[in-house]
Amino acid sequence: MVRPVKKKQIPNLQDAIKETAWKQIAEFGAPALSLRAIARELKITAPAIYNYFPDRDALVTALIIDAFTSFGDWQIEARDSVPAQDLGGRFKAIGLAYRNWARTYPQRYQLIFGTPIPGYEAPWEKIFPSSTRSISALFSVVESFRAAGILNAASFPAIKDEYKVHYEMWRTQVGEIHPLAVFVAMIIWARVHGVVSLEIQGNLPLFGEKGDALYLSELDSISRQFIKE
Repeated sequence: MVRPVKKKQIPNLQDAIKETAWKQIAEFGAPALSLRAIARELKITAPAIYNYFPDRDALVTALIIDAFTSFGDWQIEARDSVPAQDLGGRFKAIGLAYRNWARTYPQRYQLIFGTPIPGYEAPWEKIFPSSTRSISALFSVVESFRAAGILNAASFPAIKDEYKVHYEMWRTQVGEIHPLAVFVAMIIWARVHGVVSLEIQGNLPLFGEKGDALYLSELDSISRQFIKE
């Protein structure tokens, strides 16, 4: 008598679901993400997925949190790989890690910074800790510039009253950072983010497939502008 073959068990179904979701996003885009399609790919029933993610939005939120966490890990590890006294080296290491992560995981980068998914509204309170931590390395290094007296910036816009509550919540994740350092870090972030986003989207035709030279030039330009020699 031939015994029926048991279905192969997936050791970590939650991770398998997320990995399959990333494959879907890479192939079809985030708006086409489907729990049923993931179930078919994994050869499991749809209710098996619902035990982990009750709907598509819950899965998207989990993917966003994972992406922000990985993004932050790369930059924090890059910062900490350079001696604390080498502030310029730490800044460059963070900048390179920012771009390297985006080039390594373009779908993840686009999910957290790209076009919003129709019908999806990110639960701010769930995503806030990981999203804030993802840029904490940059903010901490800029604050180190200020504390060392080498931050080349004299003034900053005042934080509006309606945003002060968010600012205080933000500081619980990032730490004590002077508003001047926050202002400069935001400007730096906007500049590197702009170049990386254009590169990821394939909009740097004059500089070839990679934007190495342009990006390194921008990091050097930022250093000259904001770090006193």
